[in-house]
Amino acid sequence: MSSAPLLDTVPMPAEGVRLKPAFDADRLLRELTSLREHTWDQQRVYSEDGVGAATAVDWRCLALRSPGGEADRTDPGGPGPRDFADTEWLDRVPYARELLEFVPAPLHAVRFMALGPDTVGIDHTDPKYGPRWGVGRLHVPVVTNPGAVLVLDGVEHHWQPGEFWFGDFSRTHRVQNTGTEPRVHLVIDVLVTPGLAALFPDSWQPYFRDGEVLYNRQENPQTRDEIRRLATRFPLPRAFHLWEDDTPLFAGAPLGSATLGERDGHAVLRLADDRVFALVHLGDDEYRFAGWSEERTLQIFPDGPAPRVVLRTRSGSRVDELTVTAERLTA
Repeated sequence: MSSAPLLDTVPMPAEGVRLKPAFDADRLLRELTSLREHTWDQQRVYSEDGVGAATAVDWRCLALRSPGGEADRTDPGGPGPRDFADTEWLDRVPYARELLEFVPAPLHAVRFMALGPDTVGIDHTDPKYGPRWGVGRLHVPVVTNPGAVLVLDGVEHHWQPGEFWFGDFSRTHRVQNTGTEPRVHLVIDVLVTPGLAALFPDSWQPYFRDGEVLYNRQENPQTRDEIRRLATRFPLPRAFHLWEDDTPLFAGAPLGSATLGERDGHAVLRLADDRVFALVHLGDDEYRFAGWSEERTLQIFPDGPAPRVVLRTRSGSRVDELTVTAERLTA
């Protein structure tokens, strides 16, 4: 079952925009300097197979938040066995922590990202990193130079220290630094919420009101017993856990087996190959993947003569649903 997107929607006004407010560039630079004694690692990608290969260019990161709070993670993360948490490096940068506390949205990866001198990245997209899928990427430049450029959807941007920017990185983009010093930004991945939308300029508010934007609900924690009551086994489309995949939900999709259960007080989804995905409860026994948005959710209906699970994928106002039968694993 599908619900079609609205016909008369407001498009995103631009590929990027400066947000409210500005931050203290000097304080950020002092804190950044205190972290440069440590050798930062190359940025890595993240996929269904986990942390992938390091980038081939001089593109280094230091994580302030990462999956499980691992201090040496340089990838953006995503659905997996652990949700995002602060790393030990965040304790070293109190002003950066204050900045992050200002952001009115759940935080995912937060990284200082340093692009080395005489470095040019490749044109690429970050799939589903945009408000249509409930995800946003924010930048606060800390160190820059005239040769440091972001080309986003064909438009050159020269963001300055202390400014606060949003970019739609689901569009084609590349970073380049032809200067002689590294360019360093604080890059903040967030879930889109009404509070986050309020940081955008007035000219963007019609888009956030009437555009193809997916808003995320707040986490609604459950007790162990509440989770255990929902323990079920059910068929799951093999592509459902692939958050970057655009395969539509349909009754004839290839299926695997999945089990919802409890681990260490949290709900988890376990696939037939024993891969485990942490889940976040949104209310009414509906979950999103930890590390991702409400772009895809599963809702458990364990009671009655025919237990079932409703799977949903979302893009803006469009919702696709697939209902599968379930086997209840608890009395």
